[in-house]
Order: sequence, then C-alpha cells, then structure tokens
Amino acid sequence: MKLLDKETAGATVKLGIFVVVTTVATALLAITIGNISFGATNTYKAVFSDATGVVKGDDVRIAGVKVGTVQGVEIVDRTKALVEFEVQESSRLTESTEATIRYRNLVGQRYIALTQGPGGPGVLRDGATIPMERTTPALDLTVLFNGFKPLFAALSPADVNDLAYELIQVFQGEGGTLEGLLDRTASVTSTLAARDRLIGDLIANLNQTLTTIGDRDQQLSDLIVQLRRFVGGLSQDREAILGSLDTISDLAVQTSDLVTGIRPGLTKDVKELRRVAGNLDRNRGELDRAIKVLPIKLEKIGRTAIYGSWFNFYLCEFGGRVRFGDEVLIDRPLYSVANGPGAQDRCNIG
Repeated sequence: MKLLDKETAGATVKLGIFVVVTTVATALLAITIGNISFGATNTYKAVFSDATGVVKGDDVRIAGVKVGTVQGVEIVDRTKALVEFEVQESSRLTESTEATIRYRNLVGQRYIALTQGPGGPGVLRDGATIPMERTTPALDLTVLFNGFKPLFAALSPADVNDLAYELIQVFQGEGGTLEGLLDRTASVTSTLAARDRLIGDLIANLNQTLTTIGDRDQQLSDLIVQLRRFVGGLSQDREAILGSLDTISDLAVQTSDLVTGIRPGLTKDVKELRRVAGNLDRNRGELDRAIKVLPIKLEKIGRTAIYGSWFNFYLCEFGGRVRFGDEVLIDRPLYSVANGPGAQDRCNIG
C-alpha cells in the first residue's frame, strides 16, 4: 500500500512538471504570436492619406527592428486615416520622425516604418500626432502593375505564360528560377532597345500628327459642330426621308412596269444600235473627214443666210446612179448648168 502511494506521488510530480512546462511554453508562444510587450510604452498617432491593409497588431519598426504595435485605425475628416500605435518608451520619437507604411510580405501584410527626417531634434510627447506631411502611404500595386502594361503588350502569349510561371516559382521560394526570370526580362528589354529607332519614329510621327490636329483645333471643332448639326437635321427630317424612300420604292415599281412593257422594242433598238455602231466603226475614216470639213461647210452655209431668214441656193449639177443587183444601169449627171451664163463664178468652174 505504501509502495502504491510512492508511485502515485511520483506520477503526480511528473504530471505537475509537464503542466508547468507546457503552460510556460504556451504563454511564450502566445506572447510571440500576439506581439505582446510588457515594457513601458508611449502612444502616438499618425495621419495617412491611405492606410489600406493596416490592421490592429501590425508591427511598428525602426531600422527593421520591432519597437511597437498598431492599436487601431479610424477615419478622420472623411478622407484621411488615423493610425494609433504604441512604441517602447526607450524608443522615443522626435518632432522630425516620419512614418511610412510598407509591405511586410507578399501576402499583403503591412508594417509602419519610423525614420528620422530633417527637422528639429525635440522629443515627441506621449499622445502626439504625426501630421500627414510627414507620412507616406503604402505603394499602390495597381499603379505599379499598370506601369508594366507596355511590357506585357510587347510579349507574346507564350512569353507571358513563361514569365507568370517563373514569377510564381519565385514567390513560392524557388530562388533558383530568379536567374531565368532576369534572363527573360533582359531579352525583352533588349528586343525593345533594338527597336528604339522604330519607336522613336512612331513617337515623332504621333507628335507631328497631334501638332497638326492641335493647329487645326478650331477647324476640327467646327467640323464636329457641323456634323452634329447635320446628324440633328437628319434626325428631325427622318419622317420626310422615310416618306421619300417609300415614294422612291413606288417609283421603282412603276419604272419596272414601264420597262417591262417596252422591253421587246427596247431590245430590238439595242440590237439595231449595235449595227449602227458597227457601221460607224467601219466608216470612221469618212466620219472623221466629214467632221473636219463640217466647220468649213457651216461657214459657207452661214454666208448664204446673211441677207435674211432664208437660204439662196444655185443648182450647178445634179446626178444619180441606178443599180440593179451588181449591174449599174445609170451613172451620169442628170442636170448641169456648167455652160450657162455666170456658171463659172457660181460653180467654181475653170
């Protein structure tokens, strides 16, 4: 019975030691994780234009060493963020201390970095506020990534996939792929550098185009105004335009019926017109000669009409030819006054 009591007492002692060690370890772990500090601290505030991502419990660091924690974040003046934080009493701030929000890691956690800026060395009292003139918000990653848009636009889809894969590998801790990432980035920048002349010409041409447009801004403005008026006029006259389209449609139907009625005769005229064109083509030499002498003949005819609204003609000779098949029956002058009085003057004989 006594032996059993000794064993029970030994087990109890061991259990107590285990509980104490476990409690101490748990407390240390909680202190470490919770950033709990037992030293004396001072409370300060800082005004930021943007405190996105800053939450209670984030670190406050000086030269990379943790000296405090963030106690809370609230809105002031509807457009600013007021961050309250504690700093160890041994790390006193001065009137020239500057506060900057920085990225703690790649998952987006932040911390506040305190640095010494230009200004007076006076100690900042407990509860004082650092104005927004001496604070800097965190880097806007959206603006940063938008700055890489021209680079991404110059890459092919395969290059973008390779670049994204290597970025993921780097973020996962595989630093060995960083060299490949830098090689690909260098290749892209070298390609862009090789085309600097083309890019320069493009920028110069674009500048010239914009300068021309700028010099003619008044004309361009007038053109836009006139175009707007024209479109507005069309909108106001849309009923009349639609009505005219209906009338044109009816006219087209009537014209179609008219053409249908005269189609046989029109077809025959077109065929005969082809024959006429052929005859004119075959006798184009004679036609050219007639056109050349036509002004002379018109001039002579015009002289005969100078005495009034009639023409005086003198018949010098009249002849004819009668054919029957290939046989010529008559081919001689039928009338001539060549030997009459005054005939030589009138008929240009002699």
